[in-house]
Amino acid sequence: MPTKIRTGMAGGFIIAILSALLFSTKAIFVKLAFQHTQVSAIHLLVLRMLFSLPFYLIAATYARKTSTKKLTRKQWVLLALMGILGYYLSSLFDFMGLQFVSAGLERLILFLYPTFTVLINTFYFKTKLKRTQVAALLLTYIGIGIAFLGEVKLDAGNIHFFLGTFMIFLCAVTYSIYLAGTGKLVPITGSTRYTAYVMLFATMGVFTHFLITNHQNFGQLLQPNLLIYGIALAIIATVLPSFLMNISMNKIGSNNVAITTSIGPVSTIIQAHFFLDEPIFFLQLAGTALVIAGILLIGWKPSLT
Repeated sequence: MPTKIRTGMAGGFIIAILSALLFSTKAIFVKLAFQHTQVSAIHLLVLRMLFSLPFYLIAATYARKTSTKKLTRKQWVLLALMGILGYYLSSLFDFMGLQFVSAGLERLILFLYPTFTVLINTFYFKTKLKRTQVAALLLTYIGIGIAFLGEVKLDAGNIHFFLGTFMIFLCAVTYSIYLAGTGKLVPITGSTRYTAYVMLFATMGVFTHFLITNHQNFGQLLQPNLLIYGIALAIIATVLPSFLMNISMNKIGSNNVAITTSIGPVSTIIQAHFFLDEPIFFLQLAGTALVIAGILLIGWKPSLT
């Protein structure tokens, strides 16, 4: 493989990992917001999208000026669908689930999505599944399962356990559809234009939901602590990682991104321990090693062929 291609692939994996690390802060910010403020999931989601909006408007304006290829009606519909699935419904399910389960358990359930994404690509888009990806999936999922064994036991006594886990499961399903669709649309639309338009459609969905269900509760959005968490969710856990993820998708493909981002649960475990006082178990450390091994396997493969 030419050096330029190897360098591009390596850069793609680095960007994907950085995106996953930033995305993994989302659960921490959400849990802290629920602990320190009195808000619903939709209030927190509105602030996340509100503070993200200026960045995506700028990106959309830039993309419109620099893009020469016009989008078809079908592509506009697909962009809207991806926005609704990936950053409106998926995020809403996630925030609702985090009210009832720990940040650690949320990551376990949410990271079913790489499997869903790979299956969608394999059976719907007819993408060939490589042996390296199969091996990496096995390593990362065994690692995730081991790492979260203790978390599942801790949360099993929660009376809202099944509701919370079901919400996070719905989040994983909708996000996997978004991720698979992103892998097909980004090469056509370009990463900047895709990210900006998808997030704008998602923002419209979130705002519409809020206006219909909470139009008399605008005052709750003005809590000082809540505004801080909203800004953190927008910049650290949304704007930066969303652009980075779509750039990496364009470089290494959605299957590789889906597997590489499995480092997210490991990051969340560590953050949850320090910021939420969630315990770390020996099994979690062992699982961390397997997850990293899976990521290294998929990351090194291109340079060996």
